[in-house]
Amino acid sequence: MTKYSDDFKLELLQRMMPPNAESVLAISNETGIPEQTLYKWKRLAKAKGLVLPSQKTNSEKWNPQDKFSVVLETATLSEIELSKYCRSKGLYVEQVRAWKDACMQANGGVAKQTSELQTELKSKNKAIKKLEKELRRKESALAETAALLVLRKKANAIWGDNEDD
Repeated sequence: MTKYSDDFKLELLQRMMPPNAESVLAISNETGIPEQTLYKWKRLAKAKGLVLPSQKTNSEKWNPQDKFSVVLETATLSEIELSKYCRSKGLYVEQVRAWKDACMQANGGVAKQTSELQTELKSKNKAIKKLEKELRRKESALAETAALLVLRKKANAIWGDNEDD
């Protein structure tokens, strides 16, 4: 099992990152490192927070996790730093801003939807309590009626039917 230096791994990961975004297959064929090893390095780098697109595509086809990572990385950057960052990643400043707006809208929609669901849940809980209360009342009325019928039958069996009189 071959051991690779961290610098070598970082160099290959940078080749996988934008703007180069070389494919894992091409790097594997060039270096002789198995594709699975490169994919593992890529997965571990993503877990550490590096932005590596899933496959060689333009930035509009990146998965939402990668876009969100870029938004997080650029949240505190000034205009100049943002421009430099975008050039290094092969992105446009407008794209990052659009992704940021999409993230903000997504969170707003979730909050609104959550409040609507909570309101609906409260109204349904009230309706359930009302129905349970009505059910208990009807069950007790039914039990009382059944008890009266049983008593009437016993009274009729003991004293006979007085309805004929």
